Amino acid sequence: MAALHYYSSALHSLFTSHYYRTQFRPPHRLLPKASFSSSSSQDQSSLITRRQLISESAIAISVSPFVGGGKYGSALAAEEPLSEWERVFLPIDPGVVLLDIAFVPDDPKHGFLLGTRQTILETKDGGNTWVPRSIPSAEEEDFNYRFNSISFKGKEGWIIGKPAILLYTSDAGETWQRIPLSSQLPGDMVYIKATGEKSAEMVTDEGAIYITSNNGYNWKAAVQETVSATLNRTVSSGISGASYYTGTFNTVNRSPEGNYVAVSSRGNFYLTWEPGQAYWQPHNRAVARRIQNMGWRADGGLWLLVRGGGLYLSKGTGITEEFEEIPVQSRGFGILDVGYRSQEEAWAAGGSGILLKTKNSGKTWIRDKAADNIAANLYSVKFINDKQGFVLGNDGVLLKYLG
Repeated sequence: MAALHYYSSALHSLFTSHYYRTQFRPPHRLLPKASFSSSSSQDQSSLITRRQLISESAIAISVSPFVGGGKYGSALAAEEPLSEWERVFLPIDPGVVLLDIAFVPDDPKHGFLLGTRQTILETKDGGNTWVPRSIPSAEEEDFNYRFNSISFKGKEGWIIGKPAILLYTSDAGETWQRIPLSSQLPGDMVYIKATGEKSAEMVTDEGAIYITSNNGYNWKAAVQETVSATLNRTVSSGISGASYYTGTFNTVNRSPEGNYVAVSSRGNFYLTWEPGQAYWQPHNRAVARRIQNMGWRADGGLWLLVRGGGLYLSKGTGITEEFEEIPVQSRGFGILDVGYRSQEEAWAAGGSGILLKTKNSGKTWIRDKAADNIAANLYSVKFINDKQGFVLGNDGVLLKYLG
């Protein structure tokens, strides 16, 4: 659907992306075994970004789309013009990459949208309109922050970004204060989850997981070493492609129970972590093509996306290495994310405006043409609740769920 120059740009981005770089990170380093106290940090290490994820997937076209058969039956059902989404136009500059969205639990009309180029937008009408938000404590230094992740629990909220920055609010985002960070923090912060009063969980792209219970002034390491260190110990155990590991995650997703699944930067294996484990657990991929993204189903199982448009569901629930391929009409474009609205209903999004819906827990999928005329890759699906959902895309594309 997109113009020729759009794909030329995507092709250029692909061969300049992190995936094809030959340089590697310095040798691994152990994480602190005890908690560390905060101090200022301006970590400039590289971070695999959603923009790179998008560019790698834009031309990841499979030779032929998947068709029918299998345990779950054919997914080539008649297409329906579902039109359950509408585009929301945003007051942002062209080229801004949207990275995360969250709403205040006690006020579902009040939310925040984050992105590159120091972008923070705020809504107070449920996401119909957005206005730029200025946070003075994030503008004191001469940095152009990339805000990666936001999370709320009650009226308490957290924002993390790169260069290393941590913001905290106790009044539902009316005011934000900056929390100093340790200069010893391994890697770039890519995910944060508000877990309770003055408590949060933070993950870096090198596999560090830190927990705070005192408003971010002290953080305790939940794992004993970086993923690079773990792989150096287990590479002889048969993890395919571990010798090519560059030390960072491509994607990381957390389940409601606190379990994590992360995809290696080259997509050749994945890792899991459960609360109480001292190390990340690496797993061989059970599919031929490289992994694009992984996450958790509403029933506690895993979904897995491969480059070129393939979708797999794990057999059973919990952590496993057994997956079954599900036929989908991706038109050859990569699927980049899956989001669950309920136990049975989920949406998948991908390159060139691909939107797919399942109403039977992923057994079959129907394409929604709502974004067919939008020349953008859709890379994040997030449901706030069963009536409120959003899809994020490149070039400032935001879709709002209508139901």
